[in-house]
Amino acid sequence: MQVALQWKELDADHLAAAMSAMEPSLRREHRERMARLEMRHEAARWEHEDRQQQRRYRRRVAELVVGAVVAVAMLGSGVYVAPESWWLSTLLCGPSLLALVKIFVLRRSDPGDMAAVAGAARTSTNAGTPQQPPPAV
Repeated sequence: MQVALQWKELDADHLAAAMSAMEPSLRREHRERMARLEMRHEAARWEHEDRQQQRRYRRRVAELVVGAVVAVAMLGSGVYVAPESWWLSTLLCGPSLLALVKIFVLRRSDPGDMAAVAGAARTSTNAGTPQQPPPAV
């Protein structure tokens, strides 16, 4: 631009020659500017991906911790209530424990898991109820 300002008093032919002489340097500067912008864009994309990976990692660790706490709590409470009511202990330490831990740790639940939990609950509650005395004849 300075060259163009210096040559403004000259005629159009000289000005065109000056502009054509400046064109390669202007193209080079434009390419450099575009390359810098592209590098900034790539760096921002990488930073975004890193933050997403960190969030996924933290969430996964939190799920593992919650699953471990649930498992330990259910096992502990199952052992604690075992002397008084063994059927409640089987509910806490049986398939329901495995199903909940599977939900928290593996993040999935199969229909067979819920069927096993329901079957175990049914069996335990039936076994926990007192037997009816036989009818007197």
